[in-house]
Amino acid sequence: MTNESTLGARAGGTAGVSGVSGASDADAVYDQLQYQVAIFARRVEQVRFGGLGAVRNSMDRAAFLVLTRLSGEGPMGVKALAQSMGVDSSTVTRQVAPLVENGLVERVPNPSDGRAVLLDLSPRGRDRLNELRRSRGDLMRQMLADWPDEERAAFTELLTKFNLSMRAYRSGRDEPGQEAEAADEEPAARA
Repeated sequence: MTNESTLGARAGGTAGVSGVSGASDADAVYDQLQYQVAIFARRVEQVRFGGLGAVRNSMDRAAFLVLTRLSGEGPMGVKALAQSMGVDSSTVTRQVAPLVENGLVERVPNPSDGRAVLLDLSPRGRDRLNELRRSRGDLMRQMLADWPDEERAAFTELLTKFNLSMRAYRSGRDEPGQEAEAADEEPAARA
């Protein structure tokens, strides 16, 4: 089996993260990083991070993110939900429709505007999200069982920072590295 920690560096023309003649250490790090991100994306699709047992792969990523956002922020309109997630209102509308149809999200009256409705988690949606969070948490605990607590915490912090940088890059509104709200990430305190 090929060692994936150095294969990307070799494929990119470097001997490893420490670099080779002609390539700076920074170039070698970025070569390795882009390769590891590609491996990570492939592994995420293979494992699907859907949880364990009967819950495994039982909810798609978009649904999980919508339910998690509503759980953390409470009832909100389509436009506010879309803005908080960094996507278009039409995307949220398409994502929410099957959640409403399946009883996971409900439309509730807007207390400040009787003509408008808000989206909220239904009791069934809250139960389903909690079940999925437990299952996904169990999966993370299994996968990272041999990692020291400090490494798990550091990885979580750095992955969150990386996701914020990707969001800032995509949105063009923030500079990478600035503090910004994580649209698609749910803080661990809410999980």
